[in-house]
Amino acid sequence: MKLSVFGATGMVGKHVVHQALAKGYTVNAFGRNVEIFFNEEEENHNLHAIKGYVFDETEVYNTIAGSDAVISVLGGSFDGKDKTRSLGIKNIIKQMEKAHVNRIIALGGMGILNAPGKDTLLLHSHAYPAEFLPVGLEHEEAYNYLKQSNLNWTFVCSPDIIDAHATGSFVTNKDFAPVPNNYKINAGDLAFFMLNELQNNEFIKHRVGISN
Repeated sequence: MKLSVFGATGMVGKHVVHQALAKGYTVNAFGRNVEIFFNEEEENHNLHAIKGYVFDETEVYNTIAGSDAVISVLGGSFDGKDKTRSLGIKNIIKQMEKAHVNRIIALGGMGILNAPGKDTLLLHSHAYPAEFLPVGLEHEEAYNYLKQSNLNWTFVCSPDIIDAHATGSFVTNKDFAPVPNNYKINAGDLAFFMLNELQNNEFIKHRVGISN
C-alpha cells in the first residue's frame, strides 16, 4: 500500500509513519518539519519525506497522486484562529478527488460525536468545556467537508491524546463515545486503529469514538 500522511511530524503522525513502515507500506510523510525523517529516509526507501504546506494545492496534489489512501492527523492551535484542521482537510479532499484517491481517515476531537440520547453533537451540549469550543468548531468544519465529499471517509474523534506507544487495548464506538470511556487515548493506539481501519473498512462514512 502507498499511503500519504498529512501532519506526519506531529505526535500521532510520527506513530502513523513508523507503524505503516513496519507494515511494509510506502509512506509519503508530508509536513513543515519533515527534516526529522531525513536520516530514516536514507535508510528506508519506502519513506518519502515531503516538506510542504497543506494549503498549497500543487504540493498536496503531488503528494496524494498515486496513493492508495490518505491519513490526516493535522494539528494546530486551540484558539480558533488556526484553520489548518478545517481548510487543510478541505484542500486535501479537493486534491484527492482530482487525483482519484478515494479513502481517507482523518483525526478530529470527541466533541464531534453524538450526544447520548440527543440529535446533536457533544460540541453543542451545555456541558461541553468552553475552552475547547474554538478547536471543536474547527473539527466540526472539517467533518462537514468530509460529509459533503464523495470520498470513503472515516473521522476518528479522539479524547485527550497521550504521547505514548500503542498498547492494542482500547475500545471504539460508531458515532458515539465508547463505553467505558476514560477520556484518553495513546497516540500509538490512534495510529494502530487508523492503520487497521484502512484494512477493515468497518467505519466508512462514520465517526469513531475511541478510548484506552
